[in-house]
Amino acid sequence: MHIVIAGNIGSGKSTLTRLLAEHYGWTPRFESVDHNPYLEDYYRDIHRWSFNLEVYFLKERFRDMLAIAQSQGTIIQDRSIFEGVYVFMANNKAMGHLSDRDFRTYMELFEQMLSIIKLPDLMIYLRASVAHLVGNIQKRGRDYEQTMQLEYLENLNRRYEEFITEHYKGRVMIVDKDSLDFENNRNDFTSITSRIDRLLFGLFPME
Repeated sequence: MHIVIAGNIGSGKSTLTRLLAEHYGWTPRFESVDHNPYLEDYYRDIHRWSFNLEVYFLKERFRDMLAIAQSQGTIIQDRSIFEGVYVFMANNKAMGHLSDRDFRTYMELFEQMLSIIKLPDLMIYLRASVAHLVGNIQKRGRDYEQTMQLEYLENLNRRYEEFITEHYKGRVMIVDKDSLDFENNRNDFTSITSRIDRLLFGLFPME
């Protein structure tokens, strides 16, 4: 089984991935951030490094999808290849950071990958306001994220909503993150696991 945690930068994806992996005994797969060779350059000069960054992420996420398909257990993944394309790549293109030529090349590559990969069994989308995202980004203190513009986060939030509500065809569970502290509040975490249990295992009646 393949579970994905989706959400904007600072929404709590990695934390929820870790907590759910521990709770269910699932195997976590985390997004390559700290070892990404393009990320710091990207935040210094988005226009120059967008194509390089997006191709790197696409390569990494496709590799993850191939490994997940071969896995015998349940994998819980921090962000998916689908968000990388329909949220982050689409946003960079809309903001003028990629040429039409680069965008076509990227999308042709992704479309070939789609003939091999399949949708996750469940996508858990962490919906969060920009104010909430900013608070989390400041708290974790990654230097390259501190200069991120509010407009960038706002654009990503809009694209996430479009992706989840209009484009994504798989099963989605939406979690409104602003009102939850699932890392420190056991009841908040249980509210999420109870919903997962209903969706995946049918352990409780639907509300």
